[in-house]
This record gives sequence, structure tokens and C-alpha cells, in this order.
Amino acid sequence: QVQLVESGGGLVQTGGSLRLSCAASGITFSGVVAGWYRQAPGKQRELVAIISASGYIRYADSTRGRFTISRDNAKNTMFLQLNSLNSEDTAVYYCNIRGPREYWGQGTQVTVSS
Repeated sequence: QVQLVESGGGLVQTGGSLRLSCAASGITFSGVVAGWYRQAPGKQRELVAIISASGYIRYADSTRGRFTISRDNAKNTMFLQLNSLNSEDTAVYYCNIRGPREYWGQGTQVTVSS
């Protein structure tokens, strides 16, 4: 059974930083596309960043230059470093992996206060 567990969310002030983690189990992590998505209240879920099995990275325009996605295949873990946070970044952040099937984590709340 595949499980994705996010951690690292919380409350931070404008301009602050957080580091999110996504721990995967039950799947060969090195062979999948992994990504972070987020959903703010009243809005659709949107892409934050994705990283392919070979390390190709794509960011949303709103996060490029501020957020950094990375993965540690040996530890079956993906990370998202969030810097220069602002109120527009307040959302539930979800871990996603795509291989033969697609899986989602339960989400971790990030709240940016002014």
C-alpha cells in the first residue's frame, strides 16, 4: 500500500521560510515523477513544482525563484523549501507522485501572516 506523508507546514510571517517534507512508502520512489501542489480556500488545486525521476524540475510562475524542490531517492523523500513567503502562499500543500498510478498525500497547512 502506497502512503505519502507530508510534514513541515505551519504558521509563518511574511518573508519567512518553511521546509516541507514528503515521505513515501510502498513504492519505488526513484522511478516516479514527484510534485507539490497547493489549494487555497475557494480556489482550485494548482501546481507548485514537479521533479522527474531524472531530476528535471518545473516550477509554477508564482513560485519560481522562491521555492526549491528536491528529492532524496535513497530515503524515499521529497522536499520543498519555501522562502520569501507571502499571504498568497497560504494554502494546503499536497505531495503527489505519478508512476503506473497517481497518489496524493493528506496535505499540510501553510499559513502566512502579515
